[in-house]
Amino acid sequence: MPATPNADTPTFEAALAELQRIVADLENGSVGLEESLARFERGVTLLKTCYATLEQAEQRIELLVGAKADGTPLTESFDASATADAETPTAGRRRVRKTKPESTPTATATDDDSDPGFLF
Repeated sequence: MPATPNADTPTFEAALAELQRIVADLENGSVGLEESLARFERGVTLLKTCYATLEQAEQRIELLVGAKADGTPLTESFDASATADAETPTAGRRRVRKTKPESTPTATATDDDSDPGFLF
């Protein structure tokens, strides 16, 4: 259930605009330390407000899944759960390195690192 906005909660656009002003002030160093800390705290509050508003908007999105014969769109509710499939490999996973053949003698502890592919 979406939270009802109250008088203290700015609109998304107003919160974003104020957040941009705060960031600009903090970046150019135009305010003192105490004022910077106060504005930083306000910025964090505004950022949380923006994220909450975006999350509520995402939850309201409906996906178009087709159309009826008369052209009326068929929709279903947006599922905000994770869409990654555990069975499907994803980018960023490490490749499995082949192990050394059994016939290779084990390395001894020396200063010569002739095989940089293995740590030990």
